[in-house]
Amino acid sequence: MLSYGYCERLSGAFWAEPWNALTNGAFLLAAVAAFQLWRRGGGSDRPSLALTLLVFAIGIGSFLYHTMPQGWTLAADVVPIQLFAFCYFGLALTRFFGLSWRTTVLGTLAFFAFALLLSGGVGSLLPQPARGSAGYAAFLLALAGVTGTLLRRPGCQDTARQVGSAGLVFAVSLAFRTLDGALCGGWSMGTHWLWHLLNAGVLYLLLRAAILR
Repeated sequence: MLSYGYCERLSGAFWAEPWNALTNGAFLLAAVAAFQLWRRGGGSDRPSLALTLLVFAIGIGSFLYHTMPQGWTLAADVVPIQLFAFCYFGLALTRFFGLSWRTTVLGTLAFFAFALLLSGGVGSLLPQPARGSAGYAAFLLALAGVTGTLLRRPGCQDTARQVGSAGLVFAVSLAFRTLDGALCGGWSMGTHWLWHLLNAGVLYLLLRAAILR
C-alpha cells in the first residue's frame, strides 16, 4: 500500500482501487438528492446550489484521483473538499446565526487559520497513518461547535439535529480514513472507501440543513 498512499492500491493501474473509485458514486447521488430538494424549495437558493455542485465535483475529483493518482488529480480531489468545508462554514455563520458578511469573512478566515494550525502542528505529532486526517479534525470541531450553539437558540433545534447528525457520522468516517493504513496488513481492501460512503451522507445532511433552514 503505502507507496501509493492507500491500502487498496498496489499498482499504478487505472482500476487498482476499485472500491475507492466506485464509492465516489455516493457523492454524485448525494448531490442529485440535494438538487431535488433544492428544486422543491423553489430553486432560488444560490449558495446551496453552489455547495451542491461542489459535492458533485468532489465525487468526480475523487474518482479521478483514485484511478489516476497524479498532481492534478490530487488537486481535483482536495480543492472541492476544502472549498465546500470553508464555504459551508461561512454559510452557517450567515444563515444559521445571522452574522454580517464582514464578521462572516473574518470568522471563516480564522477557521481557515485554525485548520492549518491543527494540520501542521498537531498533525506532525501524530503517527504517520493519522497525519493525513489531522486537518479534518478542525471540521469535526466546527460541526460540534455549530451544533452546540444552535441547540441554545430558539427555533434552531431541527437544524441542530441535522448538523449534529452530520458531525457524528463524520467522526465515524474520519476514524475509517485514519485506520486505512493501520489495518492494511489484515484487510487488503482497506477502509478508505467507507470514508467516501459515510462522507456522502455527511454532505447530504449538511446540504439538507442549509436548504431547509
